[in-house]
Amino acid sequence: MVKRKTALKIRKAHRYLGIFLGIQFLMWTISGMYFSWTDIDEIHGDHFKKEIPVQTTFSDLLGSAQLNIQEPIKSLELLEIADVPFYWINKSMLYNAITGAKKDEINEQEALKVAERYMLSDLEFDHIQKIETVGEHHEYRGRPLPAYEISYKTNEKLKAYVAIENGAFQTVRHRDWRWFDFLWMTHTMDYQGRDDFNTLLLRAFSLLGLITVLSGFLLWYISSPTMRKIRKKKLINNTNQ
Repeated sequence: MVKRKTALKIRKAHRYLGIFLGIQFLMWTISGMYFSWTDIDEIHGDHFKKEIPVQTTFSDLLGSAQLNIQEPIKSLELLEIADVPFYWINKSMLYNAITGAKKDEINEQEALKVAERYMLSDLEFDHIQKIETVGEHHEYRGRPLPAYEISYKTNEKLKAYVAIENGAFQTVRHRDWRWFDFLWMTHTMDYQGRDDFNTLLLRAFSLLGLITVLSGFLLWYISSPTMRKIRKKKLINNTNQ
């Protein structure tokens, strides 16, 4: 039989663990419900983008040997910037595929043309700005910089991002994505970069959560009238043997 003093200690530990972990348990539940009830394609902003971006065809492009490049070519990608073909070479150099001229970066008008290829035609442009640095919590974190941030006049505060170095369309961000991002942070408990599932904080809360659940089962076992009767019956049987 469990002593009353021991039972009180288990009950007290369970109660305080529940209070300490309750907020995080609540955030795990709310975020989990949000993730399961939302369409991930809408979170990604696919409903703001054209299903298939218009692809321009080009001819009479220069060969790589005709470009004034000193270093060996390891990778080459054909990009379209404002209806003009460009070679993106070694993920660091941009060359006009018709004239062979090297391009250091795209301008605002070119960025808007790139965005037009991907975004729905009925979206109303608001303003564009250049961003060179972002913080760890910025919605454009982890992507090429500098970039152009293109804002649209929508209730969702929609923004599109285009890399300045090569004119590549990067991503869109809107209100629902920002809610998803915040709740994802509370779910992973990575309050720096949001995507690390191996933080000490998450491990500690997971372990404490397991202890809380197990202490609850233990409390049920030692306080249940049914279990008391079973234990008492076993004790009587053992005594009579």
